Formats: sequence, C-alpha cells, structure tokens
Amino acid sequence: MDKKQDTNEKRNILSRFFSVFSRLGKNIVNGFKNFIQRFKDGSIGTKLSHVFLGAGNLYHKQIAKGLIFLILEVGFFVLMILSPQINDTPLGFKSIGNFFTLGTEAGDIFNPTDNSMLMLLFGVISFGIIGIFLAIYKANLSSARKADLDVKNGKNPTTFKEDIAALFDSRFHIAMLTPAIIGIITFTLLPTIFMILIAFTNYDAQHPAGQVLFDWVGIENFRAIFNGSGEISVRFGPVLAWTLIWAFFATATNYIGGILLALLINRKGIKLKKIWRTIFILTIALPQFISLLAMRNILSEYGPINSMMMNLNLTSEPIKFLATANSAWTARFTIIMINIWIGVPYTMLMTTGILMNVPKDLYEAAQIDGATKRQAFFNITVPYILFVTAPYLITSFVGNITSFNVIFLLTGGDPVVPGYVAGETDLLVTWLYKLTIDQSEYNVGSVIAIMTFIITATATLFSYRRSKSYKEEDAFQ
Repeated sequence: MDKKQDTNEKRNILSRFFSVFSRLGKNIVNGFKNFIQRFKDGSIGTKLSHVFLGAGNLYHKQIAKGLIFLILEVGFFVLMILSPQINDTPLGFKSIGNFFTLGTEAGDIFNPTDNSMLMLLFGVISFGIIGIFLAIYKANLSSARKADLDVKNGKNPTTFKEDIAALFDSRFHIAMLTPAIIGIITFTLLPTIFMILIAFTNYDAQHPAGQVLFDWVGIENFRAIFNGSGEISVRFGPVLAWTLIWAFFATATNYIGGILLALLINRKGIKLKKIWRTIFILTIALPQFISLLAMRNILSEYGPINSMMMNLNLTSEPIKFLATANSAWTARFTIIMINIWIGVPYTMLMTTGILMNVPKDLYEAAQIDGATKRQAFFNITVPYILFVTAPYLITSFVGNITSFNVIFLLTGGDPVVPGYVAGETDLLVTWLYKLTIDQSEYNVGSVIAIMTFIITATATLFSYRRSKSYKEEDAFQ
C-alpha cells in the first residue's frame, strides 16, 4: 500500500510539474493574442500608448495619470541611455553589454582595470530596472484599455482622484503590496540573483574586484564539487554530512525535550507550575550570544568546569570540550548538549500553549468510550501536538541547517582540519562565511550558498507536503 502511494505521489508530482509548464505556455500564447487584439480594437490613444506611455490616458483626458506614465517612461530612457557612471562603471544600457563581458580593459600603470564585480552588479540592477519598467508598461496598457471599455459602456473614465480613492478602498491590497513587492525585488531578489551569478564566475582571491578581471566559467565551480581536488571537493561531503547530523539531532532533542518538559510541568499534581515555567523561560530572555559565550568560557580548558573536576581529582588534566578538542565528536556532542539547554524552552513554551487548547470534548468522548488515561494520551494528546507542531518542526530543522550563531560562537568551526578552511564542526553556512569573509573565495562561497538553498528548500517542501498538517488540515476542527 505504501509503495502504491509513493508511486501515485511521484506521478502526481510529475503531472503537476508538466501542468505548470503547460499553463505557462498557454499564458504566454494568450498574452500575445491579447496584446494583438488590444492593439487592433483599441482607440487611437491605446494604440499610441504602445509607444508613448500614458497616451491612452491623455486621450481620455486622464491628465494626471497619463503624465505620470509619460514621466516614468522619459525617466527610464534618460537613465538607461545617458548611463550615469559610478566608480567609472556605467549603469543603463551600456551595463547590459558589460554584464556579458565583465570588462575588457585589464589596466596598467596609467589606466585602471575594469571592475568586473560592479559590471556584474550594475548589469543585474539594469535588468531589474527593465523588469520594473515592463511592469509599468503593462499597467499603462491595462489602464488605457480600461478607459476604452468605460467609454464603450457609456461610462466616464475614472479620474485621478477616484483612482486614489480606490487604492484605499477596493484596491487597497495593491496599495499595500506594491511597496512590499518593490522592496523584495530591490533588497532580496536582485541581491540573490547577483549571488547566484557569482557562482558561475572565477571571482576569488586571485581575481580581486577592480584589480584583476574575472570572467564567466559556466558550471566549472559546480563540477569542482565532484571531480576536483581542492577545498570544496574534499570538504563538501564531510561538512554536508555533519550539517545534516547536526540539524537532525539539534531539532529532535529540542523538540522531544521541550514536549516532555511541557508535559511534566502541566501534569496534575505538579505544584508551582508558573514558577517552573518562568525559570525555564529565563534562558529565552537572555540574548543567545551571551549564553553561548558564557558556555564557551565555562567549558574552556581553564574554566570552572575543568577546575572543579581537577580539584575533585576526577581528571588529571583539563578536558578539551570545544574548539581544541582532541576528537571532533567530543566537540560535536558538546555543541548538541549546549543547544538543548538553549532551545528546549522554546518548544516547552509552544507545547504548553497547545496543551491548554486541546479540545476537551475529545477527552470526554474517549472517557465515555472507556479509554484509559494512557490511551487518551497516546491517541489524542500526542497526535494533536504532532499535528499542530509539524510546521514548527520543519522550520526548526531548516533553521538548524543554517544555524550560524551556535557553531560560530562556540567553536568557530574548529577543531581545525589541517590544510583546509572548513573545520570539524563547520556547517555549510559557517564554511560559507569563512570562504567569503576570510578567504575572499566568493565563487566557491556562492556555490555552497546555492547548494544550501537547494537542500533547505527540498527538505521544507518534501517534509511539509507529506505532513498531516498539509494533508489533513481540518482533522482537529
């Protein structure tokens, strides 16, 4: 039965995959058809608006809206044609050509070298500006078409004042989402695209920006993961394995420990429940980096733990728990234990709230049916907790894959692996930090960032779509 379900699920995934591309193709074809039909059926103003933005609005005496579209078009072409320069690197249409070449002037004593990094960055920005302009262009055509339809239906085209009023009423969602979308494009999407593109270049310590040209190398950096002999090839597998091991145990221990602690505190007969909750929540109130640095000092070779053990004659010499540990697994085990102390209160607090909101009628029905407390616990309480916390469990796992603070502040990725940047406790994200900030290996760091994203995105989508929270979202209603 499970095999049949897996086969059917794979078929469903493939069918959805092909349906997405099918719908995309149909939307592109329908878009061209609508574009041609709008041009044929439109008024003179609508036809002109295909070249001069706002012409359709001006034709229908929507002066303010038409002038806004026209000013945006003029501003776009002025910016793109005049190509203002920043650090001798042009923006605009010239940056599109530079995007593909990444510079041609190697420079000498008298002439500066082309800044390949800025050329790549400005190319991405210019493509982003073009994309925003195309969205404005489409809005201009839609506005002109709407004005034509209003006239055709015997209505007056909406005034600028009416359009503004609509933005705070029926189209309020557009007024709120547009600034957010622009912000996401500017500060998230374009930097992400820039980072991804660096993975396809040889931008590294041997090719510093503004001093030496770097160039496109295709998928060479990705091939180095599997068939190279350098840092990324040798250390990628071990670091990835430890990252997944860390994410699993850090998530499982905090999740299970938090649930058990919440069940214990909320158990009938336990006194001073509020005080117990407050004691454990205090670790949340304290900034995490302070807790981590304190634990690093406590467990250091000359810290209080080692001093106490030596004074009690439990050990003859200091035990190296973290960065200087003789065994990698000693450091790893210690990190996981410290993470339990830091992370369990979050799960405990969340589970406490869930336990207080378990539907009482479920317990009453179970009691009427003759179920014991143990049966009610394993058949009602536990499934309900798992159902509600499944999304949290998934996000915790993904968050632990990219957990920077715990590793960086406790061990800095050490113990050291001789000859390599990545240490024994480095995660992909801390390795990425070292390669980019310390070693200036930006292309390799970008490859690791892409691989990290693929792993986290795959784990999130696969886990969530297989969880009951997704498949049976109305189960406890």
